[in-house]
Amino acid sequence: MSVYIIAEAGVNHNGDLNLAFELVDAAKAAGVDCVKFQTFKSENLVSRGAQKAEYQKAATGDSSQKDMLKQLELSFDEFITLKEYCDNAGICFLSTPFDFESIDFLNSIDMPFWKVPSGEVTNYPYLRELGRTGKPVVMSTGMCETEEIRAAIEVLRENGTKEIKLLHCNTEYPTPFCDVNLRAMKTLRDEFGLEVGYSDHTKGIEVPIAAVAMGATVIEKHFTLDRNMEGPDHKASLEPHELAEMVRSIRHIEEALGTGEKKPSPSEKKNKAVARKSIVAKTFIRAGEILTEENLTVKRPGNGISPMRWNEILGTKAVRDFEEDELIEE
Repeated sequence: MSVYIIAEAGVNHNGDLNLAFELVDAAKAAGVDCVKFQTFKSENLVSRGAQKAEYQKAATGDSSQKDMLKQLELSFDEFITLKEYCDNAGICFLSTPFDFESIDFLNSIDMPFWKVPSGEVTNYPYLRELGRTGKPVVMSTGMCETEEIRAAIEVLRENGTKEIKLLHCNTEYPTPFCDVNLRAMKTLRDEFGLEVGYSDHTKGIEVPIAAVAMGATVIEKHFTLDRNMEGPDHKASLEPHELAEMVRSIRHIEEALGTGEKKPSPSEKKNKAVARKSIVAKTFIRAGEILTEENLTVKRPGNGISPMRWNEILGTKAVRDFEEDELIEE
């Protein structure tokens, strides 16, 4: 099965439905499987005194987190229109809910699965509500200890979730390469026996490509129309041409991973005779002469007797005359 690629538009529409449409078009053109947004009512999501993260302050100034998020909201009606736009464009629509009202709404418009953000992994009532829908869950695990992940999985399963995939993640925007810790994907896979992917916040496309080479089955990556736009997440997002390059690279890597069976590929079989060597006459050899290390050598092409039979051929008699460089025959 192909790696499932989620293009995280998030709030990079800046609260403008037309920009959201453009993001859908860019995601579709890049060849991703899914374009994901974020659905919330700011008054349900943050309290008045909630502070911004440092990366958000750097991008949007000193306003409160609630004021910032209010400007990034789309209404439920706009999300209905956006989903219809995705359906018509032939790309999967997805949105992460951040409050109960948004869960109910998104569940009513036929979301295929839930994407749980890292910040909600320790939110028992939230996980309970998602579990009760019975839909599959893809859960990011940024900032998490192993036992927090285990507890979240238990809540989801106890309330009806049957299918869970985990995404290794780091929630710093952008994530320093030294903090990525891609080997944690294997730890998650071994610990929980679930499919594992990677949600990326690094600059560039190298790390998600590497994650695919290490077995990620889902990749999530933020993207924007322009990194210079105002807003909290643009700076750590790919632009459309970069998103397209990431998709191409991932498809190449997953194709290159192959079956794991070690045998000559169809494309290289024709090169055996060219690249390998055979036992040949080092000098002129008369019929009946004993074959020795003095009158034999090894040279290309490889369509004669294999040099791996060297000791077997030594000491036998030449079946005919052989000119120098001629392939030895039995």
